[in-house]
Amino acid sequence: QVHLVESGGGVVQAGGSLKLSCVASGNIFSINGWHWYRQAPGQQRDLVAEITKDGLTQYADSAKGRFTISKDSAWNTVHLQMNRLRPEDTAVYICNADVVVGGGKNRPAGFWGQGTQVTVSA
Repeated sequence: QVHLVESGGGVVQAGGSLKLSCVASGNIFSINGWHWYRQAPGQQRDLVAEITKDGLTQYADSAKGRFTISKDSAWNTVHLQMNRLRPEDTAVYICNADVVVGGGKNRPAGFWGQGTQVTVSA
């Protein structure tokens, strides 16, 4: 129905940068909002950043000043630019989108990607 695929994860040294991307495909009428979460082993899933269809953004305190969420000119892609990475940023980063499916008469539903691993070495 709707698929989200993340990319861009990897291993980086502390202080380095990574840019994550998430592409949505399927029976999509519109995307009302995008959210990046992360989950470290044994930890809960935490919201990192989000952006509305109008471009309004919000960040977790840990991400402010270091991470930037943005939407591509293509309507179905979102990015997370992560700078000055720290070992504590190590986690699986997971994309979530509020999607109106079908002909546009449905309420938005949340869809999740599989996640991409980010590992920051000290």
